[in-house]
Amino acid sequence: MTTVIFSHGQESGPWGTKIRAMAELVKGMGCEADSIDYQGIADPGERVEKCVRECSGFEDSLVLVGSSMGGHVATAAAPRLGAAGLFVLAPAYYMEGYEHLTPAPPTMPVCIVHGWHDDVVPVDNSIRYARACSATLHLVNGDHRLTANIAEINQYLRHFIENLTSSSSHREKKL
Repeated sequence: MTTVIFSHGQESGPWGTKIRAMAELVKGMGCEADSIDYQGIADPGERVEKCVRECSGFEDSLVLVGSSMGGHVATAAAPRLGAAGLFVLAPAYYMEGYEHLTPAPPTMPVCIVHGWHDDVVPVDNSIRYARACSATLHLVNGDHRLTANIAEINQYLRHFIENLTSSSSHREKKL
């Protein structure tokens, strides 16, 4: 079984429009889905620790999904949790004055979706990070919130999870 855990951005909540749409999609694919509530926690490091605490008991294949600061949080937590994959939207990488907080590129499959018209997190930051970890990168005609791109994001998420689950079942058959 695959469990998908969502991490929201700094200004949003655990069940915003994008997360609800993505959770509905992954549940329809037979995955479990949950979202961590980081409201009231401004420090990214504290959010990472909360993510690790809340996800450490999962024995399922774990996919972390995060948006903006939630993308940073999911990226930092993913290696510690042994996540099978990481899917992030407009992740807060290499933010001015906080470059040192950008997590090291993980070795698991990574998919990044970023809007060309993002005025919060520069699109070049995701291009740089994707290059560093050979991530799949989708640049879309959207802004930071990406709410106009939900259908497109869900197509990318479906494809990402299908590839992860087919790869893991293929590995299991070989064992």
